Amino acid sequence: MMRAYLDYNSTTPVDREVLEAMLPYLAENFGNASSIHSPGQQARGAVDRARDSVAALLGAKPAEIVFTSGGTEADNLALFGVAAASTKTRKHIVTTAIEHHAVLNSCQELERQGIDVTYLPVGSNGVVDPQDIHRALRPETILISVMHANNELGTIQPVEEIGHIAAEADVYFHCDAVQAAGKLPLDVNRLGADLLSISAHKIYGPKGAGALYVRSGTPLTPQFHGGHHERDRRPGTENVPGIVGLGKAAELARIRLAGNNAASSSELERIAALRDRLEERLLDEIPSVSVNGDAGRRVGNTSNLTFAGAGGESLVIALDLQGIACATGAACSSGAVEPSHVLLAIGLSADDARSSLRFSLGRNTTPEEIDYAIRVIPGVVERLRSLSPLSAGTVAAR
Repeated sequence: MMRAYLDYNSTTPVDREVLEAMLPYLAENFGNASSIHSPGQQARGAVDRARDSVAALLGAKPAEIVFTSGGTEADNLALFGVAAASTKTRKHIVTTAIEHHAVLNSCQELERQGIDVTYLPVGSNGVVDPQDIHRALRPETILISVMHANNELGTIQPVEEIGHIAAEADVYFHCDAVQAAGKLPLDVNRLGADLLSISAHKIYGPKGAGALYVRSGTPLTPQFHGGHHERDRRPGTENVPGIVGLGKAAELARIRLAGNNAASSSELERIAALRDRLEERLLDEIPSVSVNGDAGRRVGNTSNLTFAGAGGESLVIALDLQGIACATGAACSSGAVEPSHVLLAIGLSADDARSSLRFSLGRNTTPEEIDYAIRVIPGVVERLRSLSPLSAGTVAAR
């Protein structure tokens, strides 16, 4: 049976060059990067080189990079760290309704601690209006947190405009760039970001490694307590192999995104063309299918489609049995499948949100995988609709 992996927004395979860079630090070069002897200093040199590579990807200074265990920790450190460091008596944060749970759940916890949070709506296109950000600001606002590219829809947020708004209001701006890294050029100065999160396993690096950019002068209270690692911002013995992997993945991502690299541009265009082909054929061959979010303003690898009358979870399982890996936006909570908060935020009904799938492509996606998906998906959708008591009326109405 052929297989098609179409879930790159969930995680990516480790690039061969990344793996080769990591292997020595998993075996013979096992020193602790905080030790002053030669093995320790060898590890320290590897960490420093990785820091340089991550900084280069983001247009930052190496001293502004804090290594973390991934995007979730980076988001948590940004929100809780800025909130704890603020000297304001009353504190307020502005974010959007479509953020990753690493941001939303952190904001909910901060609310329980007495901090006000404004969750701004987005349009049916999945994009927040920068003027809504401006109108939401208060004298007590300490932070704006808006993602660069949405993990479910792929929609690109107007982060440069938001960065300008934050700077004019003298408010710190955090950008979750986990899904943008490797797909869009990232320059923290152009974006106006004071803090920015990335994760290694989204850019063909290892799981368990990430980074938070913290602009020099941005107050940040560490959320762990221990040694003086990462310039007193994140204690704990460094995950040297993971950091080395993140550094190599960042280096490769920067090279592939370089504007003067024709091969890189053609690779991004190739992925987008495959995504468009998959999307167009499914829309042509299956009735009652719609694209979620702004079809033009999104990263080139992501397609989120609603298959009215066919349950998303059932589709994922049925497609997996046919060798096709994709995802829903739903999360399993207490045994009940909840509709995606992102899809509800753009105006979908709960039924349509539960009938949506995300297809996300990557470097290793082949035309053969796309052709296979195009052959298989229509039949699976038709079969599941025939079994659903809700599908007949729903599909006919469209």
